[in-house]
Amino acid sequence: MSQIFFSAAFWKTACLLVLSNCFMTYAWYGHLKTLSGKPMILAILISWGVAFFEYLIQVPANRIGHAGNISLAQLKIMQEVIALSVFIPFSLLYMKEPVKLNFLWAALCMLGAVYFIFKD
Repeated sequence: MSQIFFSAAFWKTACLLVLSNCFMTYAWYGHLKTLSGKPMILAILISWGVAFFEYLIQVPANRIGHAGNISLAQLKIMQEVIALSVFIPFSLLYMKEPVKLNFLWAALCMLGAVYFIFKD
């Protein structure tokens, strides 16, 4: 595998993407639980407000990663894996969705994507 995993840029990027995905996941799905009885325009405005903070973290994460020689494709796969890694606990713990075997299959597919995108 690539030496990129040992770079400071990789870990800074990964940590910032985890944080930004926490905001993104809540902006995209949190309103389904917390604002379900409220007008849609309110849910949209609040979600935009949350997404603003997501972008304040996500844009620097991608710039740090790209400057640290992480390719665009690698950044995208990192973001997708992190998004699922944040989404699954969110859906289970916060939204109280049931655990499904499909989560395992999706995770295995994502591991394959990580392997191939970071393969030298």
